[in-house]
Amino acid sequence: MTKTRYTEGDGTIERARKLRRESTPAEDKLWSVLRGRGIDGAKFRRQQRFGRFVADFVCHAARLIVEVDGDTHAGDDARRRDARRSAFLEQEGYRVFRVSNTDVMENLEGVADAILAALRPSPSHPALPDGPLPLPQGERK
Repeated sequence: MTKTRYTEGDGTIERARKLRRESTPAEDKLWSVLRGRGIDGAKFRRQQRFGRFVADFVCHAARLIVEVDGDTHAGDDARRRDARRSAFLEQEGYRVFRVSNTDVMENLEGVADAILAALRPSPSHPALPDGPLPLPQGERK
């Protein structure tokens, strides 16, 4: 797992704030379920920076990112960008769970159930340990 580095002035703070202000109807609808620890007491944050990327929703304790994808994610170029983005986020130690706008708008209960299942630790993606995390490989002494 690598350590995300944030660069001041890289525009991600402003972009994240703008994305929070201008969220899509599907993001608003899903946020109404996630906010206030609405799914199994899990704390989610929205529009969180990860390097040069901004994730729609993240639960740090479960190392889970939920991305709400609309029509702009349908083309080949968009799928390649999403794959690079997911690879980066997975290198950071997070699982990426993608859901479509349509699923959120038409089956919110099913989406919430799927997120609940994704929150559960698995052998390949355990929950965060108690206490401090170990230093990344290059920073150990």
